[in-house]
Amino acid sequence: MNKRIFLFFSVLLFVFISCRTTKNTHTIQTAITKKDTTKVVTVAEVKTIDSVAVVKNILLNVVHNKIDFKTFYAKVKVDYESPSDEKKFTAYIYMQKDSVIYLRLVGNFLGITKEGVVAKITKDSVVVVNKIEKVVQKRTLAYLQDVTQIPFDFYTIQDLLIGNPVYLDSNIVSYRNSDDKFSILMFGGLFKNLLSLDKADFKILHSKLDDIDVFKNRTCNLTYSNYENIAGINFSTERKISVSEKSKLDIWLSFKQYTFNEPLTYMFNIPKNYKKQ
Repeated sequence: MNKRIFLFFSVLLFVFISCRTTKNTHTIQTAITKKDTTKVVTVAEVKTIDSVAVVKNILLNVVHNKIDFKTFYAKVKVDYESPSDEKKFTAYIYMQKDSVIYLRLVGNFLGITKEGVVAKITKDSVVVVNKIEKVVQKRTLAYLQDVTQIPFDFYTIQDLLIGNPVYLDSNIVSYRNSDDKFSILMFGGLFKNLLSLDKADFKILHSKLDDIDVFKNRTCNLTYSNYENIAGINFSTERKISVSEKSKLDIWLSFKQYTFNEPLTYMFNIPKNYKKQ
């Protein structure tokens, strides 16, 4: 299989995904105090009950707002741009919660719109079928961790696609309370995450991730916008992923259709004559 296609899947699905799971909010730092009148709160040796309550309430609301579902389907317009390449295609996502994710990519190939790549993701493996080159590649998630140099698991992939926060950590070192949003800075095992939330309903607006290891010098910006509320679910229909390391990669996701908790029909077959790699 063309390695660039497989790596593109890796970038699209797994870029900047940490394997750290969300910690219990009761372990939040209990020694916090106000720094100045701009309402920036930083870790200190003095315990301030009000500050602790504010930070705890923010995380509780973020966790409470996580989208819970049984099944999910979406049709997504994807624009991908790097210094050396640009692509536009339509992605179809089918998810059975905590079980399996199916993906289809439909684009223009030699002037013909057709299905080009399909993929199946489970808790321990990824299968990518390239219908243009008629090859199939099977890899473990451990292999993709090596390819991307980023540890991740199935559940963080699932949350990334559904629009749930995927980089939460209870090690909060500061927060800012402005007129229209909260911003909290947290440190995990690999990344520091500056998370911005809508003050009215705690929707995720932006997440800026930076490598704690300064020698890696990776930065990722995740932007969420155009929220719609259907049946009590706040869903971001426009997202942007921007990754910078040695070069910059931008991915725009525009959700044109989506449904929750409806029956899914999806066939995933590997033709016998396809070459395995």
